[in-house]
This record gives sequence, structure tokens and C-alpha cells, in this order.
Amino acid sequence: MSIETILLTVKRNDGDRLDYVTREAIELAEQTGANIVVGHAFESQSDVDEALTRLEGVDGTPNDVARRLGSVRRATKAIEAAGVEFRVEGVVGDPGEAIADLAERVGADRVFVGGRSRSPTGKAVFGSTAQQILLSAPCPVTFVREE
Repeated sequence: MSIETILLTVKRNDGDRLDYVTREAIELAEQTGANIVVGHAFESQSDVDEALTRLEGVDGTPNDVARRLGSVRRATKAIEAAGVEFRVEGVVGDPGEAIADLAERVGADRVFVGGRSRSPTGKAVFGSTAQQILLSAPCPVTFVREE
């Protein structure tokens, strides 16, 4: 299976895990010649609007807002430094569903997602965006877990 498009999911609170998951996506892109789509999911349009109030000179699209998020800029800076082609996509909706839909829309051949370990009870009570992506994505998913 050839890999042409990698979807790297980025959340606001990815912390140090973001650097690791970004490096893994870059490494695969370098090996395969793939491009990377950096995806960020906003839970609602009000999240986009709230971010707009804090940002100056940004249009109202989720893509424009996502490009300005610190975690997205951190990932794209590393991708750009590696010389890998990329673009940023901001989506609105339930994060697990929105990212799985984005993977389908961009024709992703692999999705990289970060997450933290949770107990089975924690998953049942709070849900798991990463778990939803793992189960719904139209392609293989690489999960990078928080230490």
C-alpha cells in the first residue's frame, strides 16, 4: 500500500506528545514522499468564534483559525523545517467523527493521533476521541500515547 497523504491530528493540549507524534509523521512522509495534512477539530462553531475574538487579522474559517493555534504552528514549523509538503485543515464537530470524516475527505492513507492512557471506566464515562478515530478512520491509525 502506498502512502500519499498523512493526517496528523493536533489538539491544543498535546504537550510533549505533539513533538513525538509530529516526528513520527514526518519520518513516514520522508520515507514515502507523502504530504501531511495537519488537522484540528473544533467542537463547535462557538469554539471557532471564541478563538477569533482572541486573534487579530484572521478570517472566520476554521482553517484560518487552526493555522494560528500554538500547537498547530509548532507542528507545522517542524514539518516545514523537514521540507515536507503540508496544509492545515480545521474542522467543526464532534472531534472523533470530524477527524474521521476529514481523513476520508483528504484521502488519508494513515492517521496519526495522540492520546492518554485511560482506565476502561474512564473511557466509558468520558468517551475517547482517539478511540473513536481508531474505530472510524478509513485507513490505518498510529496512536501515540502519553507517557
